Amino acid sequence: MNKKWPIVPLKKVLKPVSRPEPVDPEKTYHILGAHWYAQGLYTKYIIKGAQIQAKKLYKIEKGDFVYNRLFAWKGSFSVAVDENDGCYVSNEFPSFAIDNDILYSKYLWKLFSLDSIWDEALGLSTGGTPTSRNRLKEEKLLAMNIPLPPLEEQRRIVARIEELVARIEEAQELRRRGVEEMDALKSSAKSVFFSKEFNKQWPIMALSDIADIRAGATLGRSLCGPTIKLPYLRVANVQDGYLDLGSIKEIEILESEQEKWQLQDGDILLTEGGDWDKLGRGVVWHSEIKMCIHQNHIFRLRVNPNEFDPEYLCSLIGSAYGKDYFRAASKQTTNLASINQRQLKAFKAFKPPLEEQRRIIAYVDALQSNLDALKRHQAETANKLDALMPSILNKAFSGEL
Repeated sequence: MNKKWPIVPLKKVLKPVSRPEPVDPEKTYHILGAHWYAQGLYTKYIIKGAQIQAKKLYKIEKGDFVYNRLFAWKGSFSVAVDENDGCYVSNEFPSFAIDNDILYSKYLWKLFSLDSIWDEALGLSTGGTPTSRNRLKEEKLLAMNIPLPPLEEQRRIVARIEELVARIEEAQELRRRGVEEMDALKSSAKSVFFSKEFNKQWPIMALSDIADIRAGATLGRSLCGPTIKLPYLRVANVQDGYLDLGSIKEIEILESEQEKWQLQDGDILLTEGGDWDKLGRGVVWHSEIKMCIHQNHIFRLRVNPNEFDPEYLCSLIGSAYGKDYFRAASKQTTNLASINQRQLKAFKAFKPPLEEQRRIIAYVDALQSNLDALKRHQAETANKLDALMPSILNKAFSGEL
């Protein structure tokens, strides 16, 4: 902290206020909570008095300095704003009136955004350990010393912090928009490449004429004969355009069934449905796991690689064109939909020349690669920008801004 500023105890600038009211069973109450990390008060719930067990609640007014005794060690401090005025808190939320003649409320709020302040308030800066029992009592809070520059300087500090925060948020918003625009470009390109209009010059073929389609092994069957255990893919492993292989289970099948169900490089995997987002979603298998098979709720499509690029066909099936077909053809119940082999085999696929298929996929892959790179850059930048906040606050309260 800036050594030129006077250091004063909080009891000099804060006065405890308590506005208890008996709970009226007929009244509706807006009960507040306090976000961690000094992120403000929020309406935790709206409730009738008849449902409240406490005998009393405490009214909050705009400008009150409020904290949560139980989560003070998590930075649960705030200043009440317009929307908090007239709401209520429990007795775990001490409130204080701020002496506005010498202390700017936003200055105090920003000061309590520093985790070093929370540690000092709870005595953690001297080696204590935060626990759920680290309640911060009012007398301990009021005994804390804070730097108190002139009121004009307090306002300048807050304005400077808010200016820098606005710049950080603007930079984050620009990065976010960039990702959204790239994602929209990719979606737009796929919609064009896999539309009827774009492909009207090419032959249209039923999926049954271009792919060997097979469902996988059924769980819990009775087996008679020599068996083996193999890893298998579940619906949860097959996502829209990628595989989630974080959890792979094994299934017992007959030795004679291995060849029938074993996946090969280039196989297309499609889910039969369930929730709407699972309907016809798919991915191309690239031998990620040796000797792997699939369960019966996943369809395996195997095409002639000299006629169809599996990535092209999988992208066509997963495009807006494909999803529209599956939605229309599927068997539907409330929030659920599924397709069977007959409906899958009837799907009509465009057949451009193999080189054209590969050109389309190369273009879409390039867009996806750029999108992935942009997302990584956005995440890295967001982390760097977030890391600026503690530095900004420390400099602000050291008189360096």
